[in-house]
Amino acid sequence: MNNFLDIHPDVSSALTSGTPVVALESVVISHGLPFPQNLEIALELEKILLDQGVQPATTAIINGRLKAGLSKKELEFIASENKSLHKASRRDLAGLISHQRSAGTTVAATVVIAAMIGIPIMTTGGIGGVHKHVEKTLDISADLIELARTPVAVVCGGPKAILDLPKTLEFLETRGVPVVGYQTDKLPAYYSHESNLSVDFRVDSPEQTAHLIECQLALPACGGLLICNPLPKADALPWEEIAPKIDDAVFHAEKQGIHGKALTPFLLQHLFQDHGEQLLQANLSMLRHNAQLAAMIARHFNNPL
Repeated sequence: MNNFLDIHPDVSSALTSGTPVVALESVVISHGLPFPQNLEIALELEKILLDQGVQPATTAIINGRLKAGLSKKELEFIASENKSLHKASRRDLAGLISHQRSAGTTVAATVVIAAMIGIPIMTTGGIGGVHKHVEKTLDISADLIELARTPVAVVCGGPKAILDLPKTLEFLETRGVPVVGYQTDKLPAYYSHESNLSVDFRVDSPEQTAHLIECQLALPACGGLLICNPLPKADALPWEEIAPKIDDAVFHAEKQGIHGKALTPFLLQHLFQDHGEQLLQANLSMLRHNAQLAAMIARHFNNPL
């Protein structure tokens, strides 16, 4: 196995025995949520998986070591208010390893680590994508590139609502990444139950989803795919309500010259000014909802229809 990678004993044992394993990202712990809610939800997500007989493999980088599965002490370290923690995407891995630094992992970095040890499914909240005004900034998340070349299925609530959703779908189509709606024909829009955009395929059960993933990953030179799981309506914000707020946040970001890695946190913080508690609860609900679905899919993954 790779010299830079540490596999938690429980993850290693599960992979050896054939127990299903689901990977989880950790940027939501290190950068996305406040303490102590970040640690609480990290432990809760792992328990959701364990309760369904699925081994969690939360990823991170600690002192230059790629981690597939974290101890409680390591989870506490990632959740701590440690300002030295980085936000790791694919491009950051070698630098963080060589400089022996620590980081939360984005979807892109988690997909890399999951693929290194043969984990076919990961779960997250929302994925990155094509930002608004991309024609000026060329700001496209590495999540999309990694999905296009790495055979891992990502269970999510759709692309983050702050993005240019039509362009994100166009980019995924160009790069050959199927966008699949779980019990929906419409693309979920992160905090909103659905947008007015269509997905490529619909699936209605964990068994059907697992079989579709198996078909995708069996194709030659395939990349991954998105399984988009709508946020429960009780926790969602109407798209018509949140869309103008996003446009306002984008306007202020452009006016202040904010871009790159700083853009997403700025936009989300802007939204939190008006809908803070509601968005926090929606985010937590989304993470739980996606973990539950990922566990159900993983349990059927090796059992084609």
